Amino acid sequence: MPTSIYELRELIEELEKIRGRHTELVTVLIPAGANIYTIADQIAAEQSTADNIKSKTVRKNVTDALEMVGRELKKYRQTLPNGLAIFCGNVSDKEGEQNLKLWIIEPPQPLKTRMYRCDQVFIIEPLKEMFEAEEVYGLVVMDKREATIGLLEGKQIKVLRKMTSGIPGKYKTGGQCLSPDTLIETNNGIKKIIDLKIGEEIKALDIANNKIIFTKCINKWENKKSEYLIIITKNNKLECSSDHLLFIADENRLIEMSAGLILKGAPLLNNSRKRESIIKISKIKKEAELIDIKTEEENFFANNLLVHNSAARFERIRDGLAKEFYRKIADCMKDFFFSLPRLKGILIGGPIPSKEEFLADGQLNNTLKDKIIATKDLGNTDESGLEDLVKLSQDELSKQEIIKEQKILEKFFQRLGKEDKVAYKKEDVDKALKYGAVQTLILSNKLHKSVISELSQKAQSISAEVEFVSTETPEGAQFFNLGGMGALLRFEV
Repeated sequence: MPTSIYELRELIEELEKIRGRHTELVTVLIPAGANIYTIADQIAAEQSTADNIKSKTVRKNVTDALEMVGRELKKYRQTLPNGLAIFCGNVSDKEGEQNLKLWIIEPPQPLKTRMYRCDQVFIIEPLKEMFEAEEVYGLVVMDKREATIGLLEGKQIKVLRKMTSGIPGKYKTGGQCLSPDTLIETNNGIKKIIDLKIGEEIKALDIANNKIIFTKCINKWENKKSEYLIIITKNNKLECSSDHLLFIADENRLIEMSAGLILKGAPLLNNSRKRESIIKISKIKKEAELIDIKTEEENFFANNLLVHNSAARFERIRDGLAKEFYRKIADCMKDFFFSLPRLKGILIGGPIPSKEEFLADGQLNNTLKDKIIATKDLGNTDESGLEDLVKLSQDELSKQEIIKEQKILEKFFQRLGKEDKVAYKKEDVDKALKYGAVQTLILSNKLHKSVISELSQKAQSISAEVEFVSTETPEGAQFFNLGGMGALLRFEV
């Protein structure tokens, strides 16, 4: 019969304390589905290899342990459904004295690791992962450009999907730009755009009221372009990238248009609110460092000609692409998390605006939204971001065990108050287990080990769930004072 989770904890605590005097403790891990005869042949081969160990004492201890393991393997006709873990070695703390002990463990969950090793300690990490990973947490780290989705299973982080949006960088690419020598009229006089400082006020047009105003420059950055345009009117000249937006002064309105699409003769608007027709457009195929700015009014005058706040349009495009990316992240979360039976909660990390925008605009399923137990401010959105997210969420993760205990005990006490399909005295719990009526067996971890082992095995034999609760909460302490054992029943006995 497979070892219960509780028994596995007890065995692991015992095995962790053992230290060999030399590398003479044997660990054999056989994964589910492995051929038991192949493993037996390997152990036999290792016995021959062990004959080469120089120390006579170590050689005897290792070969005797391997022989004991080999005899045990011959008892099995096939690998057990969840595999097998065998630990054997000399545990005597006296030099030259042999005290050979053997542990056979049928894991409660499928063992994934195959291993043979001689060491001064037993290798128990693959078994520890089983009780650590009874429940899992969904992990998401994201911003507008990248997302990584993963699972926390015990202490192990598993990456499920990496996603990128294809949104261009905010300051490095994609902006529409002007020559660094472009003249801008500020409230402190005329200066080149390259010398403009964020926060300065520059001349712009209140389009709604057709009024010249000063607006604040709220951002500025540089871009490198492989080519640019020179646009000449009767009185002015503008050097800009082909994707920079200008305003065509139609008779009754202003029309936004990329510089690269504008034709000779098109009328632009100057800082006297008069129309100036373009008399020449030249394309210069030469790399150039250009400047872009963002203003509150979303336009400004450059070399006396009205141009669009190019960053505003670029930001609108980015925001639209970001919302679409957020929806893709939400869809991916639904695919991975929605039907995951052991999912206990979801942790989300990212820059301050991005994760809030995602929760607001990502159209995340309400069931999954309710599973979110923490959101954390993070800069990394790759695998290392998942690790940072888990580290920052330790308090929330530890609280989940207490919340789980409280919910289990709340259900137990509610049924107890109604005397509805519940048992709590030892004789009543034993009777319910005997008749297969127990759906969930609840045990306080302060009960005697022998009682826990006895009841756990009985519950496992009828496929009942076993839940352990501490005395760290008032509910847990009350439950222990009531006897420390109880059962939620499938039917009355």
